[in-house]
Amino acid sequence: MKAHDGMYIDGAWRPAAGRERIEVFNPADEQVIGGVPAGNADDVDAAVRAARAAFPAWAATAPAGRAALIGALRDVLVARKDEFAEIITAELGSPRGFSEMVHVGAPIAVSSSFAELGASYAFEERIGNSTVLLEPVGVVGAITPWNYPLHQIVAKVAPALAAGCTLVLKPAEDTPLTAQLFAEAVHEAGIPAGVFNLVTGTGPVAGQALAAHEGVDLVSFTGSTAVGKQIGATAGAAVKRVALELGGKSANVILPGADLAKAVAAGVGHVMNNSGQSCNALTRMLVHRDQYEEAVSLAAAAVAKYPSGDPAEPGTRLGPVINAKQRDRIRGYITKGVEEGARLVAGGPEAPHGQGYFIAPTVFADVTPEMTIAQEEIFGPVLSILPYEDQDEALSIANGTVYGLGGAVWAADEETAVAFARRMDTGQVDINGGRFNPLAPFGGYKQSGVGRELGPHGLAEYLQTKSLQF
Repeated sequence: MKAHDGMYIDGAWRPAAGRERIEVFNPADEQVIGGVPAGNADDVDAAVRAARAAFPAWAATAPAGRAALIGALRDVLVARKDEFAEIITAELGSPRGFSEMVHVGAPIAVSSSFAELGASYAFEERIGNSTVLLEPVGVVGAITPWNYPLHQIVAKVAPALAAGCTLVLKPAEDTPLTAQLFAEAVHEAGIPAGVFNLVTGTGPVAGQALAAHEGVDLVSFTGSTAVGKQIGATAGAAVKRVALELGGKSANVILPGADLAKAVAAGVGHVMNNSGQSCNALTRMLVHRDQYEEAVSLAAAAVAKYPSGDPAEPGTRLGPVINAKQRDRIRGYITKGVEEGARLVAGGPEAPHGQGYFIAPTVFADVTPEMTIAQEEIFGPVLSILPYEDQDEALSIANGTVYGLGGAVWAADEETAVAFARRMDTGQVDINGGRFNPLAPFGGYKQSGVGRELGPHGLAEYLQTKSLQF
């Protein structure tokens, strides 16, 4: 794909207001693979004005008509899936097989779900002597991260379109080429001019301008908790709605009687997927003390199956992390873990390759709940294994962070696992290896965020309520 030297605003590619540029790197070899404009407040203003002008007609479009265009967008994603997988592998460093299956496969499933849901959703209901209307909130400012560049875009754009909202998207500066290709797909699908707009740029400039713009009615942000707090403060000053999907430190609780080998292998895989760059990664594995050393041995054997390598090569399971800053940050956490007394079972801070932003897949044992690596989000291929004496201690450890995004429970039977999961302070829990469900709400408790994405709960984030009394 040839990068566009402009912004997608009001249905066309337009020159950027300024001359600043953002270079895009391949994290596997550190080479520049493209560049995009670094948008400023003027670009954001033009995009918001286009979205505001397009809003009345789009909101008045019948839900079935909006849903049909989401279906058309899904069809373009399917037709161009290889292009998306290639770009995501190049600018994110995701192994090609994972790019195809997850980075592109999940957005196709999500767009399909909203094409169906948008046509059947009850935007109106009768309660007593009132008719209650669910109406689009207005113009959405969508700010998306680099770790799942297409999925996070679709998870915001599809429900917003289904609700009748118009949007301005500001993607992460590390993965803007995926966003530009998505804008091409929007155009090809026939979505009306101004309904979707794209401004590339940095968070402190374009992102802040979008969050603060008086023409934006709702800000939907996915990223770090620190930045989410800033956006929440900015939006709060304007009494503007926010949806925040933030950080996590998810616990994978293995109860006595569970299939230990299966649970450990699945848990390791969950952490290593996407080089550990998942907000809901199961980075804390909790194992009963009687089975602890066996679990540590199983984890060491499982992580050996994730050697890092060129993400474009078939069979590679672990690619690089996104950039040098992230690589150095993860290495710092690994060093901190050793300094605080954790036992290094696999991996370590040393670079596994001479070139590229690679981190050796790392496993720590003898981790205690108060250690830095057990409390803070590392966002890399680093697993901490913690022992517990009984279920109450396991629950205390699982709930003992500021986060509450994801989690998992493994038990001998579903009833035992569900009973434990009900006590966890987290937004989503996988039971005995439960599969991804594009209709289930995704979002966090505590400092993991505000609001939900996906399915009917995700659609509701983009609606406001009006009641008519008769």
